[in-house]
Amino acid sequence: MSTDLILIRHGETDWNRELRFQGHIDVPLNDTGHEQARRLGLRVAHESVQHLVSSDLLRAQQTAAPAAQQLGLEIVTSVELREQSFGVVEGMRADEIQHLHPRAWEDWLKFSEDHRMPGGESPREFHARVIDAFGRIAASYKRQTVMVVTHGGVLDMVWRTAKELGLNGPRQSAIPNAGFNRIRIADASRPALIEIVDWADTAHLDGMPAQPNYDQRRHLGKS
Repeated sequence: MSTDLILIRHGETDWNRELRFQGHIDVPLNDTGHEQARRLGLRVAHESVQHLVSSDLLRAQQTAAPAAQQLGLEIVTSVELREQSFGVVEGMRADEIQHLHPRAWEDWLKFSEDHRMPGGESPREFHARVIDAFGRIAASYKRQTVMVVTHGGVLDMVWRTAKELGLNGPRQSAIPNAGFNRIRIADASRPALIEIVDWADTAHLDGMPAQPNYDQRRHLGKS
């Protein structure tokens, strides 16, 4: 009674390009993001998808729209699929956070599962929200394929769970904008048991500009 999920990170925004912490702020796609979404729609047009679920934030819904048109599906939105909340630092670049909230930035660089930016969510709280959301999706759509359009942090929680990694430490997987990922949840009552079938496929984005990349590991002196 497994559920297959096609997971998509939203397309590019200007704030992605500027390496800002977006969180729950409702930032739209830029022109590159719209083209990524268009290509993604063509990529999934021949997939057997029965349902399409998206974060309620605009950048995710705009990414989902071309696929919804190609597949003939309505977009069901979910607040629970939003990005991690970063509280007072949402909209800021790393250098701005260092200047305005130096203590919060120092704590952030510890990459602790229980640290949160002021007013935001900790990785532990965020992970619980994400896994609960995917458990409900798997329970609602057993033996079906669901396309889920969401955010980079959400996909990071999925990757860590599937690979049995802890919530401490920086991100370890590639999560490109509008990349194609596929997972399988065999038992909706145990959504933390996730099988990764495909990850970070960007063949449909060939020829597009290089994506902005905020590498958390560089702050720890790693390549």
